[in-house]
Amino acid sequence: MTHDHLDSILKTAHCKQDKEGWSVVPDGGTLTLYAAHDGVSLNVGRVEALRVDGEIVYARTPKRELFALARTDLFAVALEGAAASGQPARRAGFG
Repeated sequence: MTHDHLDSILKTAHCKQDKEGWSVVPDGGTLTLYAAHDGVSLNVGRVEALRVDGEIVYARTPKRELFALARTDLFAVALEGAAASGQPARRAGFG
């Protein structure tokens, strides 16, 4: 995946950059990253923030798990919840 592809995906997901350089997915949304290298695939789900450092993409989950992936090994990103619609998730209850 090129840097331009990843930037476009983050823009579509309405990610905002924080002061530490993380592109944070809106509340109620997550991303799933799909990567493959030498025939071995890896899916990283429930990603709440991404940070690109050169050719390395760091992915952080709500459990504070941190994944480091080669940008060139990424081939797809799935947008879920608010990341896909641009709208905050509807919570149960009043409001």
